Amino acid sequence: MATDTTTPEQDETTEPETPEAPEIEQPEVEAPEEAEPETFPRDYVEKLRQESGKYRQRAAKTDELAQRLHTALVAATGRLADPSDLTYDEAHLDDTEALEGAISELLSRKPHLASRRVTGDVGQGASSVSDDVSLARILRAGAN
Repeated sequence: MATDTTTPEQDETTEPETPEAPEIEQPEVEAPEEAEPETFPRDYVEKLRQESGKYRQRAAKTDELAQRLHTALVAATGRLADPSDLTYDEAHLDDTEALEGAISELLSRKPHLASRRVTGDVGQGASSVSDDVSLARILRAGAN
């Protein structure tokens, strides 16, 4: 006779039983009683919003004035053709060496941004006028 190696409790269709982990009891946390949310009166909130709105407007105006001052300081150096070519940096407002260094660095990277000043006689504008006008002198000047 053939011996059957499977037991009635365990056959091929059932999975082997695994011992279950003991349940850890969690202490019950009591929910706090429903507390009313903290609210403020409507007129107080509107007052605060108006006040903060004023501060935002002031800050925006201050930023605009700081950028205008930065542009004016760059223009005062006369080294750039367009003072707005140097990006705004708040450190440039207080430290002139930082401003000069930033302009020098910008001009070393992009020399075409430097201001160009014409010097000498370019053939335009007022020229020296001689006291006596002679037709012979004009003809000689035209012949050369």
